[in-house]
Amino acid sequence: MQRDGETALEFDPKDAAADAGVVFIGRIASPWTERGACPRNMASAREAGRGARIEIDAPYRPGLSGLEEFSHVAVLTWLDRAPRNLIRQMPRHVEAPRGVFSLRSPARPNPVGLHVARITALDQAAGLIEIDAIDVLDGTPVIDIKPYFASIDAFADARSRRDSGKT
Repeated sequence: MQRDGETALEFDPKDAAADAGVVFIGRIASPWTERGACPRNMASAREAGRGARIEIDAPYRPGLSGLEEFSHVAVLTWLDRAPRNLIRQMPRHVEAPRGVFSLRSPARPNPVGLHVARITALDQAAGLIEIDAIDVLDGTPVIDIKPYFASIDAFADARSRRDSGKT
């Protein structure tokens, strides 16, 4: 549903010719089955205190080798139930519409989700990665997993106006 101030594209990106092929390597087993109950971000997912599991399909399980060396992963998901045609959105927490590329909203031309999670257990043979939290619906496809390196992935000086109380 489009809110006042939002702008939709004149086409739906899901109907456009593909520039690349994306392969799902597994799925998220999440406690969240309804959009209204799903946390809006990883901070609120952690506050809920409910873990999740990444289930990797058999052909991709050898790719988990070496992951036991890491405490956290960056998980890229395909937010398959999100609309793709909104280019300007009206989030409830701001006063004016914003472009999709200045938001973390799942509604975007390519609904790729980015989630940094703590690994709580790993079973390479079964293709299971237990994680501390997730902010996606149960069954969400996984498109990639990358190890998280605090030394190169975190920027202590990164800021937004929102961090300083301004919106």
